[in-house]
Amino acid sequence: MTRRAPHPRRAELLAAGAATVTVVLWASAFVSIRSAGAAYSPGALALGRLLAGAVALGAVCLVRREGWPPRAAWRGIAISGLLWFGFYMVVLNWGEQQVDAGTAALVVNIGPILIALLGSRLLGDAMPPRLLAGMAVSFAGAVAVGLSMSGEGGSSVLGVVLCLLAAVGYAAGVVAQKPALGRASALQVTTFGCLVGAVACLPFAGQLVQEAADAPVSATLNMVYLGVFPTALAFTTWAYALARTTASRMGATTYAVPALVVLMSWLFLDEVPGTLTLAGGALCLAGVAVSRSRPRAGKAAAPELTPEPRPEPEREQA
Repeated sequence: MTRRAPHPRRAELLAAGAATVTVVLWASAFVSIRSAGAAYSPGALALGRLLAGAVALGAVCLVRREGWPPRAAWRGIAISGLLWFGFYMVVLNWGEQQVDAGTAALVVNIGPILIALLGSRLLGDAMPPRLLAGMAVSFAGAVAVGLSMSGEGGSSVLGVVLCLLAAVGYAAGVVAQKPALGRASALQVTTFGCLVGAVACLPFAGQLVQEAADAPVSATLNMVYLGVFPTALAFTTWAYALARTTASRMGATTYAVPALVVLMSWLFLDEVPGTLTLAGGALCLAGVAVSRSRPRAGKAAAPELTPEPRPEPEREQA
């Protein structure tokens, strides 16, 4: 017995809510990485985070009786698992040992531009004027914040390069993940992508065991938090929203992350932003609002977030 697809407006609201959860939790991840990175090396932190995420996701899969993803979804799962869950997390952790959390978030957010370009080229994503305008505004805000923070002596060339590499891994992972979401559920794609990333990071297992023995409890709790919330929960809500919109539009949504990271860094790490930083953050948020807005003539409003048909609708049951 199958459940009818939700009304387009309700589906749009659910996808927007999922995207909001993702953005807030991913913003908090930059702060937690910065904190936990004082006790854990980049590879060990990535492995610990992925193991915690895999345990949480695996428990949910068992409760929901999710099976293995279809064979057709595995290519996208494997690529996104290696590039996004594995490579991205290790390189980002390393980068955040060289630059502050706000700068890392801003450099990584060149990713939405790469997602838009790759999505247009490989997935045939549309590039409507509002999306392009919103991305331009947000990117200008990101540049403003980056310039303001680079003058404070908190950045290094190595850190910026590492964050740029993280952005490439993030963008490629998102574009690879999108087709898989048409063949498997968001929970399946996230769970097995996390497992692939964890397996790829197993060479850091020795470091993780050694560093966990000496790390303060707060750092270990930060690592577990990263696994359960910004990974298990946020990557699932991301996949849910991505399955219901384009990769380009979802990428533009993450431009809200730097503004939130600047605020969280101010509150929790005492990394006080300047006036230009705050103005840039406001531009980032304004650009997201423009990219997510729709023309008043509603003739093309609904299809963007209409759920794609899924081969296994019975998974929507309890």
